[in-house]
Amino acid sequence: MKLSVIIPVYNEVGSISEILKRLRATKLPREIVVVDDGSKDGTRDILKKLDGRNGVRVLLHERNQGKGAAVRTGMKAARGDILIIQDADLEYDPRDISDLLVPIKEGVADVVYGSRFLGRAHRVTMFWHMVANRTLTLMTNILYNTILTDMETGYKVFRREVIKGMTIRSNSFNFEPEFTAKILKRNYRIFEVPITFNPRDYSQGKNPKLHDAFEAVWTLIKYRFVD
Repeated sequence: MKLSVIIPVYNEVGSISEILKRLRATKLPREIVVVDDGSKDGTRDILKKLDGRNGVRVLLHERNQGKGAAVRTGMKAARGDILIIQDADLEYDPRDISDLLVPIKEGVADVVYGSRFLGRAHRVTMFWHMVANRTLTLMTNILYNTILTDMETGYKVFRREVIKGMTIRSNSFNFEPEFTAKILKRNYRIFEVPITFNPRDYSQGKNPKLHDAFEAVWTLIKYRFVD
């Protein structure tokens, strides 16, 4: 099966070359679709030099629209049978991708989430960020009668057929709850696989916003009752 990796990027000049290097080292992707969401820090200059080399395709948003908008652009452009979303900030390790693909290759899953909370190695930091993630996951489980451990994970892998006919409207970080809500309501088979996690802290540019959490809550509630 052909694997497409979708990388939404915004102002990641210090990490974009490294994440691409790590992805190529796995020898798993058939294509890497990078969507630059209006970066202004030099990321675009790097990407323009890499476009068309080693399976990398670069798409540019002329203005910043949000992670969800970049992911939607990438999903529309990707040609693979299996798609995976990969953040560009080095928090997620591409060496975990081979494990994430196993349930789909074995035919037991349509969607695989990489869970940060199932016991694999992780950096110890940012307690309240973890509490927010677990609270949103608990809310997902209550509303949709499921047992996810990490709804907000950035590692989501899925068959192309999963998004066929699915309209994703979110432009920002509420892509995660909208996508999750819609695959749960469609009864797709979801597996979780433990992943390593090396989060950036506040001094390294991590900048969670309270309104993102409220948007996620509203998104989960809204799509419980509408499609």
